[in-house]
Amino acid sequence: MSTVQNGSAPEATSQSAGKPEKAQTQVPANNDKNTKSEPGEMSKPAKLSGAELKAKAKAEKAARRAQAKASKEVAKGEAAVSSAPGQLGPSASEVKGSKAKGKQDGGATTAQGAGRPVVSKGPVPPVPAEPKFTMPECFSHLSMARRLPITQADKDVHPTVLALGQQMATFTIDESITRLKATLLAFKKVIDSYTTPPGNTLARHLTPHVLNPQIDYLTACRPMCFSMGNAIRWLKLQVSKIDPDVPELEAKKQLCSSIDTFIQERISMADLVITEKAAERIQDGDVVLTFGWSTIVERALLQAYLITERRFSVIVVDDPYEKKGQTLAKNLTTQGIRVSYYGDFGGLRWHLQGVTKVLVAAESMFNNGSMYARSGTCDLAIAAKQLDIPVLVLCETVNITERVSTDSLTYNEIDPERSSGAAFRLLYDTTPDKYLSLVISELGTVQPTSVPDLLRKLEESN
Repeated sequence: MSTVQNGSAPEATSQSAGKPEKAQTQVPANNDKNTKSEPGEMSKPAKLSGAELKAKAKAEKAARRAQAKASKEVAKGEAAVSSAPGQLGPSASEVKGSKAKGKQDGGATTAQGAGRPVVSKGPVPPVPAEPKFTMPECFSHLSMARRLPITQADKDVHPTVLALGQQMATFTIDESITRLKATLLAFKKVIDSYTTPPGNTLARHLTPHVLNPQIDYLTACRPMCFSMGNAIRWLKLQVSKIDPDVPELEAKKQLCSSIDTFIQERISMADLVITEKAAERIQDGDVVLTFGWSTIVERALLQAYLITERRFSVIVVDDPYEKKGQTLAKNLTTQGIRVSYYGDFGGLRWHLQGVTKVLVAAESMFNNGSMYARSGTCDLAIAAKQLDIPVLVLCETVNITERVSTDSLTYNEIDPERSSGAAFRLLYDTTPDKYLSLVISELGTVQPTSVPDLLRKLEESN
């Protein structure tokens, strides 16, 4: 009997060795213990390698940073959207809660390294970004004033120019002729404090190393007006004419004296002549309509009333955004002039009934006779032309440019205070010469189409 058992044992072994795959795939159908142990084995997560754990921890850390950044954006806008908190994503309390969950996620990641399962969290609710001002491609060439931090300015920018740039960026100094005068006075201080480095001459060193940084900073704060461009070209020409053999102190005195003469002749005297010529155009009983507020228009009206002693009335149609016409109306009323004020263009044709003259100031005149002025001036000129009302333009020759424009998109500025992601506003418009009657300058009163003659006279006088 023992012999049979010994003989059968090798036989069974040989059968199992001959069919290993069949032996491994056979599972007893009624083995409850093995059936119950399978789910337990399936529930255990596969052990991750060190590189996989490191990558997963890095991803979760980046997600927590993004969530913290989103919570800061929501906290900034929470006060502004308290009336409708559902429009901009989760509230501050929800963000704090999600942030706490982020910390729990970090704890779970650490626990995973010890072999415990990770509890998955729900996706973070998306927080829409704040709407940003996007410029359409067709207007991408237009510039906009922006207030630059002083720390971003070039180290060579003079303190006076730094202050001037901030005033221009905030529109504290707004009119083109006022900006021009302030710029020249600032450059005068820059030249006065300049010292030529050894081995250089003032004529070659001043413009590229001193004046250009000042110009670049002012342009970055707000685009230059046409009068500033004309004056800067003139100033660079004066610097280039200085004889290298002239002592530095004498050369600086010449430049400062030239700047004073330019301000006196091209700005102060020009305004005086223009106001006198404009006042002569106003007669007793006239009804003069003007748009917004301009220094030279106010001087012309006061000259006609106080010096020439003409008796007339004024209608002020104001810009509905800036409301600067209120200042003009108050100043004229204080002097005894009868003024009617309208805050916008509503009923413009009705206001023009009975008007005898329209008096406006130009920011610049193009070489083809078009006028570059505050936005809304073109609408006023068109309406006046339809009613055969003459439109008189006051403009200094320093504001006349050799450039040509037939629309309001070639040269313009964007209003930084009234522009958003949905819409933006242009500060100026261009009025074709056919809607203008006369251009009054210090060199004479001409038709708009004769503006090139003024430039020719100016070149001859220089």
